[in-house]
Amino acid sequence: MSDPSENTRGCPVAHHGADPARLYGPDLATDPAGVQERLRKEHGPVAPVLLEGDVPAWLVLGYRDIRRVLDNPRQFTRDARIWRDQRDGRVADTSPLVPMLGWRPDCVSQDGEPHRRLRGAVTDGLQAAAGRGIRRHATHFANKEIDAFADTGRADLVSDYAEYLPMLVITRVLGLPEAEGRDLVESCAQVLKGGEDAVTHDSRIQKILGALVVRKRSEPGSDLTTALLAHPARLDEEEVVSHLRLVLIAGHTTTSNLLARVLQLVLTDTARLSGLISGRLNISAVVEEVMWNSPPLAVLPGRFATSDLEIGGHRIQEGDLLVLGLAAGNQDPEIRPDSGVSVQGNQSHLAFSGGPHECPGQNIGQAVIEIAVDVLLHRLRDLRLAVPPDELSSTASTWETRLDRLPVEFST
Repeated sequence: MSDPSENTRGCPVAHHGADPARLYGPDLATDPAGVQERLRKEHGPVAPVLLEGDVPAWLVLGYRDIRRVLDNPRQFTRDARIWRDQRDGRVADTSPLVPMLGWRPDCVSQDGEPHRRLRGAVTDGLQAAAGRGIRRHATHFANKEIDAFADTGRADLVSDYAEYLPMLVITRVLGLPEAEGRDLVESCAQVLKGGEDAVTHDSRIQKILGALVVRKRSEPGSDLTTALLAHPARLDEEEVVSHLRLVLIAGHTTTSNLLARVLQLVLTDTARLSGLISGRLNISAVVEEVMWNSPPLAVLPGRFATSDLEIGGHRIQEGDLLVLGLAAGNQDPEIRPDSGVSVQGNQSHLAFSGGPHECPGQNIGQAVIEIAVDVLLHRLRDLRLAVPPDELSSTASTWETRLDRLPVEFST
C-alpha cells in the first residue's frame, strides 16, 4: 500500500499539518470517550483521524453535523465507489476496513431508487419475520441459554447470555440451523473488531449464507431468506446474500452489545433492578437511556463526500471518507449540556443512525432485549453482580465499545 501522504487532495494530514489521531489501537481500546472528547476540543465538531492501516478519514463528532450527514445522501453518499483512497489503490481489497466500508449490492451501499427498491424488500421481509414470532423465538432461546447455567449459581452474562442470544434469534429468522448461528458469533465479532482476520471471517459468513440461499431455492420456508428470494423486487442471488449478511452482522452485534449494556445498567442500580422485577419500571425506559449513553455502534461507517464542501468548519473534498461518532454526538454539549439530566421519553438519540438509512430492524432488536431481560430477571432469584461495579471493564475498536464481562451470582 502506498503512503497516504502521496496524494494530499482531501487528506486530513495535508489539511491540518499534523498527524491525526488514530481511531484504532491501544489508546482507543482503553479510553474511546477520552480520545473523542480530546478531538472535539482540538478540532471542533469534525476531526481528522486515521483508521486501521493509517487510512485518512474525517470523524464527525457534533450532533447537528451528524444529522446533516445522515439526512443528505446527495452530499454524503454511502456508495463507496467514490471513495478516493480505495479508488486510487491506497486501500487494498484485503484491508480490514473493506468489510465495514466497501461497496456491496445491498441497500446500505446505495442511495436513491436502488436504495428504496432493496430496502423495501428487506423491510417487508423483517416485518413478516416479526409477525411470525420474534418474541416467541427470543423467549425460547433465552430460556435455553439460562438452562445451561441456572443450577450453578454463577454466570457471565456477556459470554453466557448476551453474546449468543441475539444470534440464535437471527439465525432462526434467516432459516439457519442453531449450530451454525453459534459458530457465526465469532466471525461477526472479528468483522467488527478489524485486524488481519476480518476479511477471512467476512468471507466465511458469505460462504455460509450463499449455501443457505441455494438450499432455500429448493426448500423454501417461513424465513427471511425465502422472503427475499420471492420478493417482487426480484433480488438476484448476490443481493440476497448481501442483505442476509447485513442483517446477520448488524442485527447480532448491535443487539448483543446493547443487551449487555442494559444488563450492566440494571445490575449496577438496585433501584432499577427492583423496579423492573416489581413492574414499576418499564424496560424500554432503560433501553432508551443506554441508547443515549452507550449506543451499540460508537462510530458509524461511513459516508463519502460527493463534492467539495464545508462541514464543522473544515473543508471536505470529493471522495473523502467520513465516519460518524454516534456516541460522541449523543454527548455533544451543545445539545446535551448536562449529561446527568434524564433522557426518558427523548428518542432523538443517534443509536439507530437516521435519515434514509435508519436501521430497519430496530423494533426487532428492542423486542429481543426486552424479552431477554424479562426472562432473566424472572428466572434467576436474588440476581446480583459478583464483583464491584468499578471492576467492570470494556474494550473498544474503531466501531464499537463492548463490555468485557458481567459476572453475576444468584440463588439456585
